[in-house]
Amino acid sequence: MNTIIYCRVSTDKKTQETSLVRQEKEMIQLAQMHGMNVVDIIKEQASGYEIERDGVFQMLEHFANRKAECLIIQDETRLGRGNTKIALFHQLKKLHVSVYTAIHNGELELSESDSMVLQIVGIVEEYQRKIHNIKIKRGMNKAIEEGYNPVENLSNRNKATGRQRTDFPIEEVVRLRENKLTFEEITRTLNGLGYNVSKATVNRRYREFHNA
Repeated sequence: MNTIIYCRVSTDKKTQETSLVRQEKEMIQLAQMHGMNVVDIIKEQASGYEIERDGVFQMLEHFANRKAECLIIQDETRLGRGNTKIALFHQLKKLHVSVYTAIHNGELELSESDSMVLQIVGIVEEYQRKIHNIKIKRGMNKAIEEGYNPVENLSNRNKATGRQRTDFPIEEVVRLRENKLTFEEITRTLNGLGYNVSKATVNRRYREFHNA
């Protein structure tokens, strides 16, 4: 299993630098104990209440790019504190990342209160997605009732003979991405609205839109 080691201290004092070294050593030992392959070791000095940390975004980028599927930390407070901790654990859960800690000598065991908060956050986020998708569907149904025909969105925009480019509302794709929907979820939404489009096409056109 590929893993990322994340170490953090809250200040830049010399004594805290020693703590970083100690954390790194403990994390490496834990990774070796569980036969993990360490992809990267991230160390930073920043407040646990601050979410805008270079190390955090570096870590999340690794997981988003599937370079690793496990995170090793000394304990849950090293990842963050307060709302920042909950937000980061929620993000890691969405990315299907396992979390191991030295204090548990294995996989993290969240407290009952933290688990409950994460469950509530997940439920709220799911209903937000449902509400947003329903609003899009209702708007599309209204447009169809007023004469809009999704089939007419298929037009030959490429000069290659016999090849067609599927047209769909890229602005809605951007809006759905801003609401944290995955490309798979967005594709299902578009398909349900009558757009015969693949996830790869949605992904490509989204990147083209942002690079334009």
